[in-house]
Amino acid sequence: MTKKKHPDPIPEEFLNYDAAAEFWDSHDTTHYSDVFRTVNVVGGLKRRHYEIEIDADLANTLQSQARRKGVTVSRLASHLIRRQLAAAK
Repeated sequence: MTKKKHPDPIPEEFLNYDAAAEFWDSHDTTHYSDVFRTVNVVGGLKRRHYEIEIDADLANTLQSQARRKGVTVSRLASHLIRRQLAAAK
């Protein structure tokens, strides 16, 4: 018959993220089921994000123009693509 091992106590506070990661890398969360509680999370995506590859010089130009116009790179790129697609109809 094996004795149930008592887990190390969870520190009240970790010094930093690395200390927390080190602790949980060497401890099993299933040994601490009495300290965890179930929470309900309601979330939703407000919008989708897409990733496309573009040339570095084009990215630099987009960043420069976006800065100059005071908008995000994403907003400027969406605007330019939308305008180009509308013109191509």
